[in-house]
Amino acid sequence: MENKNETKDRYSDEELKEFKELIVSKLEEAKSDYELLRSSLTLQDDHGTNDTSPTFKLLEDAADVLSKEETAQLAARQEKFIEHLQNALIRVENKSYGVCRVTGKLIPKERLRSVPHATMSIDAKRENKSS
Repeated sequence: MENKNETKDRYSDEELKEFKELIVSKLEEAKSDYELLRSSLTLQDDHGTNDTSPTFKLLEDAADVLSKEETAQLAARQEKFIEHLQNALIRVENKSYGVCRVTGKLIPKERLRSVPHATMSIDAKRENKSS
């Protein structure tokens, strides 16, 4: 019996609808997480330690800087993830979603369900890393 993915060059409208729902759900969650990260970056720095020892204040300020840098990195990563998901929605709309950009074959559904913004099959991704 032939593998169904090898005989098709794109996913059906029904399959694309399922992927779209998954992507929209992930996108809403990602935007919510992004807003939380952004709001935590804009919160006041004052934690009520103005009256405590200068050493403690210095250590806390250093921790705040590190924490802000980490939070900023997380926010930047989340922003990139949102962009990838939005691009995936565009591919759903133009019916090219799920097609490996290297091989031109369909990316397995299992991969797309776990990484909905994937543009390459696992094999193509491995090959790209090794070259």
